[in-house]
Amino acid sequence: MAIGVLAFHGDFAEHLEILRTLTVTGLEVRSLDDLKKIDRLIIPGGESTVISRFLAETGVGKEIIRRVHESTLAVYGTCAGAILIARNITGKNAPRPLGLIDITIDRNAYGSQMQSFETEIIVKGIAKKLPVAFIRAPIITKVGTDVQILSMHKGHPVLVQQGRILAGTFHPEVREQFAVHKLFLRL
Repeated sequence: MAIGVLAFHGDFAEHLEILRTLTVTGLEVRSLDDLKKIDRLIIPGGESTVISRFLAETGVGKEIIRRVHESTLAVYGTCAGAILIARNITGKNAPRPLGLIDITIDRNAYGSQMQSFETEIIVKGIAKKLPVAFIRAPIITKVGTDVQILSMHKGHPVLVQQGRILAGTFHPEVREQFAVHKLFLRL
């Protein structure tokens, strides 16, 4: 199994390193040809408007949507990746969403870089608390009826799943946490 990491912008190198540590083949995804080689995709944190433009200009975004609808691609979005895979995005200068998971997400809702923080969360199906980082993080403000909430922080969902789509508003790769990646591999 090859796991792709969208490698245009953001923390893609950190996600690839986690996959290497898990002895899983990780591939950088920058084109439609790259996307053909994988059956799972991680969309990392970074700047959501920049990533959105890349997805639109290369056609990779449309292909991701098509493959998810055909059930040939599982997707895990972290922070900016979660913003992009949401059905609805609120907040200033919101990019066009891919609409892969039935959530509404508020971009940069925790505040600026100065309001970034680290904490521990409890995730359903994972035995121990996970230390994670929230960096200019979004807040999930609404979840659809088919969306399972896997973790909460201060009253807000921070990790959700709908079928083979996983969205997290935090960065597990910053703290080199493997548990959420392992969960994604089991989807």
